[in-house]
Amino acid sequence: MPYGGTLHVKHLGLRPYSETWQAMQSYTDQRNPTSQDQLWLCQHPPVFTLGQAGKPEHLLDPGEIPVIRTDRGGQVTYHGPGQLVAYLLLDLRRAGTGVRGLVTHLEEAVIAMLAQRGIEAVARQDAPGVYVAGAKIASIGLRVRHGCCFHGLSLNVDMDLHPFLRINPCGYPGLHVTQLKEHSLDCDLPNIGRDLSHHLAKGLDYTLTFATPDPTTLNLD
Repeated sequence: MPYGGTLHVKHLGLRPYSETWQAMQSYTDQRNPTSQDQLWLCQHPPVFTLGQAGKPEHLLDPGEIPVIRTDRGGQVTYHGPGQLVAYLLLDLRRAGTGVRGLVTHLEEAVIAMLAQRGIEAVARQDAPGVYVAGAKIASIGLRVRHGCCFHGLSLNVDMDLHPFLRINPCGYPGLHVTQLKEHSLDCDLPNIGRDLSHHLAKGLDYTLTFATPDPTTLNLD
């Protein structure tokens, strides 16, 4: 059954990947039964991230872009400015869902948000994420610790897609990657982040609250 609680949305702006990842780990490790469920919206400077079981051979030519081995699921992906990253920090037991159900919910939220903009998108059973005309527009990777999840999804909005040519995106050689800019005039990240937040909350019957943390700190209690 849906939880019906509150999802606290925080806009972090442009943040280094490692700093944000460490903050997610810390928040998850320090959670208790009364801790908030949170959604962090941000962008990252250019970085390749390799999932926990990611294979280095999918990094074809990283060059000067840093590579970070992280603890999420999945293979390799790219983050950069102009990509909306949504990190979902939930108590899965309280939310009444599991990892597979949450992945499906993330996919459905992106698909619904894109449908609002007249873009037909689909999920694939063999490769998590969201696709438009066969090209990947959103990637998903999660980690669960102590019954709570962190990491989330990345949605390509208006960014430089060339770095994706330097990897096998999500471990699939030749996978084409697209972005919202190629399909819609609405590439305003705050608007997209707001709309995506509402779709993410709807499936679990969450009520949203929006807050902006101090931009100089990642103290997200």
